[in-house]
Amino acid sequence: MAKGWFNVLEKVDDYRWRLPTGYKTGMRVPGLIFADEPMLRSMAEDEAIEQVANVAFLPGIVGHSLAMPDIHWGYGFPIGGVAAMRLDDGVVSPGGVGFDINCGTRLLRTNLMEDEVRPVMKPLVDQLFRDVPSGLGAHGPLRVSNAELDEIMVRGAAWMVERGYGTEADLDATESRGAIPGASPATVSQRARQRGHEQLGTLGAGNHFLEVQAVEAVYDEAAARAFGLDLGVGQVVVFFHCGSRGFGHQVCQDYLDVMEKAARKYHISLPDKQLACAPIKSKEGKDYLAAMAAAANFAWANRQAIAHWTRQAVARVLGRSVEEIGLQQVYDVAHNIAKIEEHRVDARRTRLCVHRKGATRAFPAGHPEVPTKYRDVGQPVLVPGDMGRYSYLCVGTEQAMAETWGSTCHGAGRMQSRGAAKRALKGIDIAARLQAQGIVIRAQNRALLAEEASEAYKDVADVVEVLDRAGIARKVARMRPLGVIKG
Repeated sequence: MAKGWFNVLEKVDDYRWRLPTGYKTGMRVPGLIFADEPMLRSMAEDEAIEQVANVAFLPGIVGHSLAMPDIHWGYGFPIGGVAAMRLDDGVVSPGGVGFDINCGTRLLRTNLMEDEVRPVMKPLVDQLFRDVPSGLGAHGPLRVSNAELDEIMVRGAAWMVERGYGTEADLDATESRGAIPGASPATVSQRARQRGHEQLGTLGAGNHFLEVQAVEAVYDEAAARAFGLDLGVGQVVVFFHCGSRGFGHQVCQDYLDVMEKAARKYHISLPDKQLACAPIKSKEGKDYLAAMAAAANFAWANRQAIAHWTRQAVARVLGRSVEEIGLQQVYDVAHNIAKIEEHRVDARRTRLCVHRKGATRAFPAGHPEVPTKYRDVGQPVLVPGDMGRYSYLCVGTEQAMAETWGSTCHGAGRMQSRGAAKRALKGIDIAARLQAQGIVIRAQNRALLAEEASEAYKDVADVVEVLDRAGIARKVARMRPLGVIKG
């Protein structure tokens, strides 16, 4: 095992590994990694565990520096990392949120079954590919004024719904109803505005996707019924993944420069400059949180527009109304965000800034922020896999609330870098391989499909099994892809 991590980590049980503060002078809290032994060996191939230790240096951190089973190396924080900071003396770090602010996932259910959709899968995927712009730098059909962009930064998905791009029920089934408070357009640069203006309603590139899927297995029938997956195996759903596009990327880039200066100004000692940060109460910290909220709300508006065009495309190809098809939103959840939340610390309710970078909120039954219609079951948790295998629908748990600030993983997690995947799969036609599996695919750049091939990712079934056995999410259903759109 690289760096001999088994000599450093303390095994808590089969799915938890503790990284003691003694590993590195300056760690304020221990690390806690959720993984089984084979997965831990895989994690040790990059610097992700070292990054778990580095995050533990940050002022104001409480509990543990947490790592979900899908962690891999990222900018400053590992992707799949969670850290909560006290508001009084803690810091906020753009590296703990990521460049694609409020990258997230949305799941729509339908009344359709696989045998109804199979005969029209190619025209359906073609229509979705036309109606949902994808690819690097893609522009959407929506044009908004500067004043309207300001409103979107503050109101998020609700701005789209009020203009006919969705329903009130969509907002009810979206984390934080599609907008977090505190956004300030005045803290967003002109360059970020320029990048956001023409990208509203676009999917993007890289690991972003839109998939038509069919339910393949149901593990918890009561939860599946509550979430609208009530037709059993074969029920068709639509699952997509994207974020704040160039708008969020620019906000992150702008504030990395601010935070590097702030870290020096406030004499914050860091083991890695990519953890650049500022006290939450400082002007720099407040400005970043206000700009990050603006980008997060932009992302929720973006996914709302995509959901609208998806509904139109499915209705057009099927020749039925959206209502007849039952294209209703199951949930939308962020996985790159920092949020002010109340949690229990040493038996006291305490407000914390929870960084989730490549990690999904997973609140349990009864939590007031879980939509009313799911309050008896818990929050839906969306866990995408890769385009050749399957994705999961899970549900939040009390154990996650007690141990991980109500957080769990966000996906499969990369096994190979993009470059390594391209080298390993050189000469293999990934699109043809997917078609041989019965999966219809459209992509802006077929040459880049190798970067997103199954081999580049952990098997998400293994990742979800760790969540389920550790108790930080519970399996509800597994879905497999029928049609895939990639940027």
